[in-house]
Amino acid sequence: MTVSVHRPTHRQAAADALAAGSPALRGDAARGRWAKAGLVRSAWGAIGVGLLAAAWQWGFHVFGPFVLPSLQDTGSAMLHLFTDGRALPALAQTAAHALGGFAVGGLIGLVLGLAGGLVMPVGAMVGPVLTMILGTPPIAWVVLALLWFGPGGMAPAFTVAITAAPILFLAALQGVRSRDPRLAEMAQVYRAPAWQRATDLILPALAEHLVPASATALAFSFKVAVMAEVLSGADGVGGAIATARSYLDLPQTMAWIVLVVLVLLIADLILLAPLRGWLSTRGGAHGVVPAAGG
Repeated sequence: MTVSVHRPTHRQAAADALAAGSPALRGDAARGRWAKAGLVRSAWGAIGVGLLAAAWQWGFHVFGPFVLPSLQDTGSAMLHLFTDGRALPALAQTAAHALGGFAVGGLIGLVLGLAGGLVMPVGAMVGPVLTMILGTPPIAWVVLALLWFGPGGMAPAFTVAITAAPILFLAALQGVRSRDPRLAEMAQVYRAPAWQRATDLILPALAEHLVPASATALAFSFKVAVMAEVLSGADGVGGAIATARSYLDLPQTMAWIVLVVLVLLIADLILLAPLRGWLSTRGGAHGVVPAAGG
């Protein structure tokens, strides 16, 4: 009787070795843990929001409506913004500035970060330049954008893009450089295919740095967009805040601030929450990846 012995191919051996050496946590159990942890984080987040609301109302009673409007007055102002048709167009305009600049700047930063991480001279040349750009105050870019493009939509979007690009560049650069050299050597020895090296080596290390940086860049994008709209006179929430300021309408000003923060949280939930869930199921960042809201 002849006994057949199965000898794994180089590709199968590489797949088994990388699967055994990778820190990824796969399967329903990991997704279940992520879901339970998400419920716990949501509960604590709701408590934090409740405490913030209580502190807001306390500040109203202590300092008066000329410093901090009440929650009731702010809520009434928010309702009025929707009933008179001003809220949705302004929020859509600001979201377009923030998300458009975030997409363009993030793509540029991601491409340069990947190139810099894989090719040392590229990272050495581009790194100091983007670090200097990151250190430049956003208001300086707003002034330059007004001189280059004039008042309007281009100035906020450009300022957001120039702010987001260095954040994503540094995250991508560090992510590529943080690859496990032992797993990379193992993949080379077993002649693992390029797609497997990308999915099991480069992508998890990259995502562990890129997802939190993306949340930070997204939050900065909305803040910078509103600031640029205020200074450039563009349409959107920033322009509405400037108008409310001219009328000394503090409840309406606070209402616009609350609305733009809500849009930011919705954008984070749609764009980044799925990536955080995927990263958590792979065990990245010890399962903890902060959202734009905290």
